[in-house]
This record gives sequence, C-alpha cells and structure tokens, in this order.
Amino acid sequence: MGQESSMLVDESTPPRSLADRTVESVASYIKEGRAKRIVLMTGAGISTAAGIPDFRSPGTGLYANLAKLDLPYPEAVFDISFFRSNPLPFYTLAHELHPSRFKPTVSHHFIRLLADKGLLLKLFTQNIDCLERAAGVPCDKIIEAHGSFARQRCIDCKGEYPSDLMKQAISKREVPRCTRTECNGLVKPDIVFFGEALPNIFHQNRMLPSSADLAIIMGTSLAVQPFASLPVYCPEGVPRLLLNLERVGGLGSRPDDVLLLGDCDEGVRTLARALGWLEELEALAKGQSSKQDDDGKSDNSRLLLDSTLDDEIAKITEEVDDSLHISSEFQSSIQSDLSSIRFAPTKSGSSSTAKSLQNQLSVDRLANHAEQPDKANRQSSQETTLKTPDEHSECDK
Repeated sequence: MGQESSMLVDESTPPRSLADRTVESVASYIKEGRAKRIVLMTGAGISTAAGIPDFRSPGTGLYANLAKLDLPYPEAVFDISFFRSNPLPFYTLAHELHPSRFKPTVSHHFIRLLADKGLLLKLFTQNIDCLERAAGVPCDKIIEAHGSFARQRCIDCKGEYPSDLMKQAISKREVPRCTRTECNGLVKPDIVFFGEALPNIFHQNRMLPSSADLAIIMGTSLAVQPFASLPVYCPEGVPRLLLNLERVGGLGSRPDDVLLLGDCDEGVRTLARALGWLEELEALAKGQSSKQDDDGKSDNSRLLLDSTLDDEIAKITEEVDDSLHISSEFQSSIQSDLSSIRFAPTKSGSSSTAKSLQNQLSVDRLANHAEQPDKANRQSSQETTLKTPDEHSECDK
C-alpha cells in the first residue's frame, strides 16, 4: 500500500457509500445495518480525559514534562538499552501511570458498546493503559500494538512473571527480578520499548482493516509506522470517521472520509446521539464508574485534584534522583560548577540564558554520572549504547 494523498477531497466530489460527509450520515450508515465489521484505531487522545497525559503534545505531553527529569532524553525512560542499564526511572514513572489509578473514559465505553452490539471486528490501540479491558471490551477484540501493563516477563529468559508481584513492585517503586534463580534478569511489563519489535499479534492482524465496512480513528497522531498505515488498508468506498483534535495522516482525502475535529469524548457523544445510543452509553459509563468506586478502585479526580502534573513530575524527579543514588560529593561538585558561572543580566533584567546553561550543565553532568559504568561492566555498557529518538520508528509511546 502506498501513501495516501494529504490533500482534502474536493467538496464537489460526492461520497460513494455515505449520503454526505457528516457524522449523521455515518450514524445512518450504521443504523441501516451496513456497518457490521467496524475496526477502531485509537491512541492516547482517548485516555487524556482519564487524567493520563498523552505523550507528544507540545508543552503538556508526557515527553515534554519528562524533560524535567535527569534523563539523557525524555524517551530514554522507554528505551530498552537504557532500561537494561538503569530500570529505576521507568519503575518510578510506572508507579504514577499504572492503570489501577485510572478509569475508562466515555470513548472506552463506546468501544465496549460496539462490542456488546456485535459490531466490533477489532480494536487496534497504541495505548498501554489497559482501559479498554477495564471498560469491558473483550480481550479477543483488542490488538495492543505497543503492548500493555496486562502481562509482564523477564527480558532475558522471557519467562512470565506473576501479576501480583509486579503490582507490589510498582506500588513500592522497586525493580522486579526474574523468579528463576539461575536467571535473575530484569522484569518489565509487556510494553514495547524503543529498540523492540511490535508483538506478532499486530503483524498477524495488520491487514484486517481491508475487510472492515467502517473504520473509526480516535485520539491518535498517526505519526509512527507501522500503526499509522492501518487506515490505508481500508478499501476505497469504506467510510472512515476521524474523531481527533486535528486532521492526521491521509484522512479526509477520500470521498467517504468524515472528520469531526475536537475532544474525543465529545465527538463520541455526538456520534452516540446521532445513533440514538447516548443514554445507553452514559448509563454504561456511569454503571462502570460506580462499580469501580464500590470496588475501591481509582478515582480520576483524585489524581487530578491532589496535584498538578507539574507536581507529579517534580515528585518523580526527586524519586529518580534517589533511585540513581547520586552521592552528596557529586552533588557538591555540580553546585560548585554552577556557582562559578556568572552572567550579567540583560537590559530587561533577564538571566534566562545563565539559567539555561546552568540547567544544561546540571543535566549533562547527571546524565554522564548515571551512565558511567563500572570497570567490570564497560564492555556491557558499550553493547547497550543508547539510540537517539530519531532512530526510533517502531513505537509511538
């Protein structure tokens, strides 16, 4: 399959399958029984309402905020080479992002509703948060393209690791080790890190959109292959509905593409209203929410009200510093270097340049300190040299 045109379809071009390029027309298409094999493709945008930040939004995404941590670069927290040399930052972050702390959104419940009505062929998701499962979407309907927290295993012997022990380790910000004494390798959730291949189940089902009669794409930037190519496999004439903050990929270039740009949950409600499913959807979401509260599970508002994301990142930063075991002597050395830097303020009184250089010196020194191998491990360190973010193409974390 080649790349699609990025040009919007001419307004004068009539649709082949829909009455017109509106959400109401998509709803009619479904109600008429013409959509019985619906494929969904989702990204982090459907989970932001749960309190989970997306990864790539400038200034507010997780990567932007992780820049405040003392990492070689923000994506290193999901880099398999960095994880092998220092898994503590990942488990510090995993404590804050574990699925047990969040609830499904209206968008997740809409997917469940499609499954309940027998209309869902398959859900392809880039998300690792398991909220589709929590909403009640059958596991056999889900393709977690980038893995998830649902399972975990040793990265060396590939042996499975008990879920209860993993939950304990994450709650304590500890690094779990393989239960096989002869191995003792590092354990991580089955999340696809940079430097790892996507799961076989994704490749086995990658062509499934070619048999769909409707595709709904929600909350994804479609920025990284091979996930980004999934909508292309839908045949011409098969409607594709985009519920997203912005237009992405080649969506909007075909006569039967419908774009509803804005918040994912609001877009889902608009579609549900047109289908006559809104009350059913809201009842499903409310019922699941009440059940989770009764079971003592997470409350999104608790995380959002307890502290801002900046507060969370600041807390994680302190914990990562502790995890890295930076000595007081090394910290004193950094402070000495910083105090020796003197910059005259600009005419406006700003000393941002000085602060920027000071911060960069601090980050560079900390990163070098954290990556300094023991003599006995120098060869191992050379074998796990970190890649730059530009080299990562398999995972849209």
